[in-house]
Amino acid sequence: MNDIRRSILWVIFAFSLILLWDRWQVHNGNKALFFPQPTETAATQSAPPDSLPAANATPDIPTASTALAAVNPAEVPSETQTAAQAAAAENVVVSSDVYKLTFSTEGGSLNRVELLQYENDQQTGKEVLLEDSKNRVYVAQTGLIGGNYPNHKTIMTVADGPRELADGQNSLTIRFESPIQNGVQLVKTWTLERGLYEIKVRHEVINHGTSPVAPQVYEQLVRDGGEISSGVMFAGTFTGPAIYTEQEKFQKVTFKDINNGKLNFQKNSDTGYVAMVQHYFASAWILPEGTPRENFIRQPGPGLYAVGSIAPFGAIEAGGSKTIDSTFFAGPQIEKEMEKIAPGLELVKDYGMVKVLAKPLYWLLDKLHELIGNWGWSIVALVVLLKIAFYWLNAKAYSSMAKMKAINPRVMQLRERYKDNPQQMQQEMMRIYREEKVNPLGGCLPILVQMPFFIALYWVLLSSVEMRQAPWILWIHDLSVPDPFFVLPLLMMLSSLLQVALNPQPPDPLQAKMMWIMPVAFSVMFFFFPAGLVLYWLTNNILSIAQQWVINTRMGVPPQFNLPKFK
Repeated sequence: MNDIRRSILWVIFAFSLILLWDRWQVHNGNKALFFPQPTETAATQSAPPDSLPAANATPDIPTASTALAAVNPAEVPSETQTAAQAAAAENVVVSSDVYKLTFSTEGGSLNRVELLQYENDQQTGKEVLLEDSKNRVYVAQTGLIGGNYPNHKTIMTVADGPRELADGQNSLTIRFESPIQNGVQLVKTWTLERGLYEIKVRHEVINHGTSPVAPQVYEQLVRDGGEISSGVMFAGTFTGPAIYTEQEKFQKVTFKDINNGKLNFQKNSDTGYVAMVQHYFASAWILPEGTPRENFIRQPGPGLYAVGSIAPFGAIEAGGSKTIDSTFFAGPQIEKEMEKIAPGLELVKDYGMVKVLAKPLYWLLDKLHELIGNWGWSIVALVVLLKIAFYWLNAKAYSSMAKMKAINPRVMQLRERYKDNPQQMQQEMMRIYREEKVNPLGGCLPILVQMPFFIALYWVLLSSVEMRQAPWILWIHDLSVPDPFFVLPLLMMLSSLLQVALNPQPPDPLQAKMMWIMPVAFSVMFFFFPAGLVLYWLTNNILSIAQQWVINTRMGVPPQFNLPKFK
């Protein structure tokens, strides 16, 4: 009976891996291996362009406490652009030690973000996060609604001043001023700070009119629906808009859900941020805690998606002015840096459903890197610590396997003696197991315990930008992509087969074959996994073999290699 149960477990394990592989293929846009479905054409459903408020509109002036009731995301201007606007706009290039930014005088928008400390995937230049070109649209925009006021389509003037952060200078400011429109002027100031991937943005509204006004400021990220190639096969990471609030926490919305009108997120809050997320990098608009805002996700034009928030200034008397300060983040998903910028911002780093295990594993891996200085050796050190943590659990399992190996000759004799009486054979085998205090399923325990950690560490290594283009030794120049020569996967396959050879041979011939086939099938997937993950599993295998060898020797069961018999 126990042999049958063990065989069933292996079959379930094998089938689960195959289905996981199949679903992984589908998730990444490839055809399913099983139960294929007709390819669905994901035609981009774009909302009709939102129109600007009428020039002669005179909106009611809400009080500060009720200003959000008048907010309407549909008032945010669409991306339609006149030829005159395009011709009048100019680009302004600003540089710091971490950024090369391109602003446009059209709305004072940020149209290009080049990260100077990161190479692109092809290593032919710097990583470009935001970009406005014929092939790509990903921009940060702000403006006013609530009347015919300056917005991100308004041509502004840029104040004179330095355009590059000089040596010894800790901050750099660029200031855009709009013309007076319906009595209202918008002054937008971007402030860069040395070494930081956050930009302070101040919106100042000056009322030059003769009556009070109550505009609202919108901040949005607009991008196309194309996914950014990460250079990692089967990555499966999220690309798209996200909204974080203290009440509902991190809420992701896929482009497909936007197309289908399935928008499920918290709209009104006074905490959090709005973001655009992709593999390794992200951007976000962050209003101060306590500022009431309405979050929105919309389609401002064909093939475009926007996520943003709208906040009220409250009533501004004639001749008066008010400001709203916010933070714009654009950069790598480094957890300890994002935690300093805003609560919950580190959640843009996508760990999937294993966050509970992944976050402490990343913390430990980061601490090891601070001591060692090399991410590859830090992974090795992490495996050693995990093996120490689970030493007694593994030792108990390996002891059970050693006992199984010791009684295996008796079991094989029983199978031969009672081959025509399966029921009697099972009873005799159970008697032997009870006498020797052996659990036939004890050897599966290490696999069951390690699988959650393996999955969690997979997401840590996949999602951590620190692994991107991080070298280990010799031919491994990037731990985030597969081994270019497949040396690590081959070594991992050999170590897995060696583990099977050291284990007691199952009495059931079918089960014995599966014990040899499964490591090969499992190892094939590792040919496409990041080298850092393969390094983790290879190190784990080597340490497991060493521990099993020592335990077998102590128990008087000399290590033997049980080679496969497929006759």
